[in-house]
Amino acid sequence: MKAGSRWHRSPADLGWRAGQPFEPGVIREALVVEDGIPYERWAHRAHVSHTVAAVTLLPGTLVTTEMAVEWHKELGRGKARVGLALKPGQLPNEMQSGQRVQIVLIPGSNDAQEQQTRLLAGNALVTDVSKNRNGTTDEVTVIVDSTIAPENATYSSADQTAITELPGSR
Repeated sequence: MKAGSRWHRSPADLGWRAGQPFEPGVIREALVVEDGIPYERWAHRAHVSHTVAAVTLLPGTLVTTEMAVEWHKELGRGKARVGLALKPGQLPNEMQSGQRVQIVLIPGSNDAQEQQTRLLAGNALVTDVSKNRNGTTDEVTVIVDSTIAPENATYSSADQTAITELPGSR
């Protein structure tokens, strides 16, 4: 086995909470054995400083690539990431991270008399796009105002949302 240079946060500090940005000033280099686990390399610390913790990390944790997720400038105070489960026809083809979209409420057949189609989010940023085995998009993660995030998640789980792409977002 080959030893490699990896990094971790100093044992003297408190660790990271999920969603907290990694701070380059508090990480420390560690020497570990190459054992197939995808630890973040010390050489990649500058890139990792632009990510946030995907899970809560205890002090001294060796960080793997799955523990760091991309951080977006828009994901600040008052914003939230929301995952939307979608079916073909509920979103434009070839969705990509970085696109600007609108999220629309589409009332279900039982709700047609009680609700009307309306805009749930007027300018959401797509941060992640997940495709199923058939190659079609089935999950899209967006950043929206935190005040409307619960409503977006609720309607998406009830299969009552659609996404429209805003002009010039590609």
